[in-house]
Amino acid sequence: MKGRVPRALLLTALSDVLLASALVAQGEGSLPALLGSVRGAGMGGAGAALVGDAGAIFANPAGLATIHHVAVEGAYESYPAGNTLSTGALALRVSRFTWGAGAAALGPSYTRADLLGVSSLVFRTGLVALGTSIKYARETIGGARLDAWAGDAGLAIAVFDLMALGVSVQNIGGDLGPGLHLPRRTRAGFTLNYVDPQGTYRLLTTLEGQWPSEGSAFLTLGVESGMVTHGLGLLGRVGYVGHSTTTSASPFTAGASMELGRLHLDYAYRADDALGARHRVGLRWTP
Repeated sequence: MKGRVPRALLLTALSDVLLASALVAQGEGSLPALLGSVRGAGMGGAGAALVGDAGAIFANPAGLATIHHVAVEGAYESYPAGNTLSTGALALRVSRFTWGAGAAALGPSYTRADLLGVSSLVFRTGLVALGTSIKYARETIGGARLDAWAGDAGLAIAVFDLMALGVSVQNIGGDLGPGLHLPRRTRAGFTLNYVDPQGTYRLLTTLEGQWPSEGSAFLTLGVESGMVTHGLGLLGRVGYVGHSTTTSASPFTAGASMELGRLHLDYAYRADDALGARHRVGLRWTP
C-alpha cells in the first residue's frame, strides 16, 4: 500500500502540471494538440494551416475563414489521475466575416476545472484571411486560482481546397499575476492536398513549425489519407512531433476518421510513458 501512494501522487502531480499547461497552449511538443482539433492531434498537433474546421479557433483563428456556413466541433479525453479534458467550438460565416467561439474545461469536475474561453472574428478577402481572438483563461497554480485575458492573431492564405498557408501568434498579453504570464507561441504551417479532396481518394500533408517563448523551436509533420465515396469513407492519419524540452510522450501520433456525409467521427492516439496511452475522440459537423 505504501508503494502505491507515492506513485498515485506522482501521477496526479504530473497530470496537473502537464494538463494545466496544455489548457493555455503553453507546453512543449504535444501540448498544443490538446487544444486543437482531434484531426490535428492525429497529425502531431499541427493546426496553423488546417483550415475549415471549428477547432481551428484553438490554433489559428484565421483558419475559420474557409467554413462555408456553420461548423461545430466537440472533443473529449480522460486521464489516469481522474481529470478529463472537454472542448467545444462553433463557427458561423456571414459574407466576408466569420465569428467563432470555443471553450475548454480541464479537471475532475466542472466546478473545480481550469477553464478557457475564446471568441474570434475573421475577415476574408480573396484568398487572404485575417483573424483575431480574445481569450480568458483560469488556472490553479500552487493551490491558487489565477486568471488572465489574452489575445491571438492569425493569417491564412487558402488556395481553394488545394493548399493553405497559416501563421498565428498565441497568448499576446496574458498576465496571470506577479511574474506569471501565458507563454507566447508562434506557429507557421503549410498544408497541401495532392489529389482533389472532393474526389474519392484523399492524400494530404501538413508541415508546421512552432516557436514557444519557453524552450527551443520544433517541427510537426502530419499525413492524412483514405477513401470517401458518396460521402462515406475512412481516413487514417499519422504524425511526428518534435519537442522543445524533455518529454515522456512519444514523438509519433496516429488517428482516424469515419466520414458520414457532413458528420465526421474523429479519433487520435499518442503513447506517453508517464500518463499511459492517450485516447481522444471527437465529432465535427460541417454542413
